[in-house]
Amino acid sequence: MISRISSFAIFLTAAALFGPAANAALFHPITHTLANGMQVVVIEDHRAPVVAHMVWYKVGAADEPPGKSGIAHFLEHLLFKGTPKVPSGEFSKIVARNGGRDNAFTSYDYTGYYQNVAKDKLDLVMGLEADRMTNLVLTEQDVVTERAVILEERRSRTDNNPSAQLREAMYAAQYLAHPYGIPVIGWKHEMEKLSLADALAFYRRYYAPNNAILVVAGDVEAAAVIAMAKKHFGVLARADTPPRRRAQEPPQLAERRVIFRDGRVSQADWRRSYLAPTRSSGESRHAIPLSMFADLLGGGTTSTLYRSMVVADKLAANAGAYYRATSLDPNRFVLYATPSPGVSLETLEGAMDKAIAEALKNGFTAKALERTRTGLLAASVYARDNLFTSPRIFGDALTSGLTVEQVESWPDQVRAVTMEQVMAAGRAVLVRRRSVTGLLLPAKGLAK
Repeated sequence: MISRISSFAIFLTAAALFGPAANAALFHPITHTLANGMQVVVIEDHRAPVVAHMVWYKVGAADEPPGKSGIAHFLEHLLFKGTPKVPSGEFSKIVARNGGRDNAFTSYDYTGYYQNVAKDKLDLVMGLEADRMTNLVLTEQDVVTERAVILEERRSRTDNNPSAQLREAMYAAQYLAHPYGIPVIGWKHEMEKLSLADALAFYRRYYAPNNAILVVAGDVEAAAVIAMAKKHFGVLARADTPPRRRAQEPPQLAERRVIFRDGRVSQADWRRSYLAPTRSSGESRHAIPLSMFADLLGGGTTSTLYRSMVVADKLAANAGAYYRATSLDPNRFVLYATPSPGVSLETLEGAMDKAIAEALKNGFTAKALERTRTGLLAASVYARDNLFTSPRIFGDALTSGLTVEQVESWPDQVRAVTMEQVMAAGRAVLVRRRSVTGLLLPAKGLAK
């Protein structure tokens, strides 16, 4: 199970990297909806005799009941226990014995399970996944064992990591009402109380074909995949899954600051985040231009922040910005910088404020905008090179309120963005009084 945890972290990193850029790909998927409401997406790719099989549930950490934080991720772990057909702990062993790899991941908006297998094993893994969608068997011992695993995961990845603790505190400060302010893994005091009844209630409430999306990519024929999906998933009954209603964030009227000091900190760090619309929430017209603004401002070594803070003034060892345009509810636009040796965070923050203000006032060159546009469009082509990228893109998008057509139209939308739209998006979002600034500091004194 520890390897599954590591893979989840890797998945999140990959999602952040591919984010809007990967959505540029035109995969020409074939879609179908089963009679019980399950959506099927097939991406044919005949370059190698392998298949990526993924089931995405439209439920994540932001859909958890109050006081049960971490239950979505906890259930992800528990789904690798048994069913009447598959003994406890045998799921992954069966996949491995058949030459495949499997894993799972939980985010705020979704929970996903996947297997990468040879194409002649697709029927096998689809049957396994359909079986555990409705036939999971859990015991009190399963709960005790896996609860200890997730608590250790929290200790190792958050409680023992000052940078992760600052990030968690910044999320909590950013989202006062919305559940994105609660960590995906959960709060420790609530995780400790998660029970068998909690897990089964969440499972029965959300794990059903009408709340799931099947995405298959690889050396397959769409008609055959749809027929296979009907055989395995089509016979499962719908469930009375509740609509996704979440508390929404009130307008932020005052700047917030989070200062985290810890004796384990040897390198000070500076971060700032702003609540930002996405392609499916808020002022969504800003989402794609904002992706381009983030790249221009801090997307790499040619960006404004890197050239000014790292190259020209040598005040920072690194500096940049990132933003993901896909999430069901408003996401965050994030700035970050690490001071160079001998530079205080006060000096660094002042320089960052100046660089941001100048970018918002003066904008970017037409050449820089075209470079960003070309880079995003090129990334969409590169995304086709990896068979396992396309199902991640569609699963992330479809569980976050987008449609297949919106994913496929990304290149045209990128080509249509003007400089005026890019600047309007940046100016709408990067408002200082609506920001959360985080400082990571040593336990004593100010960082130098």
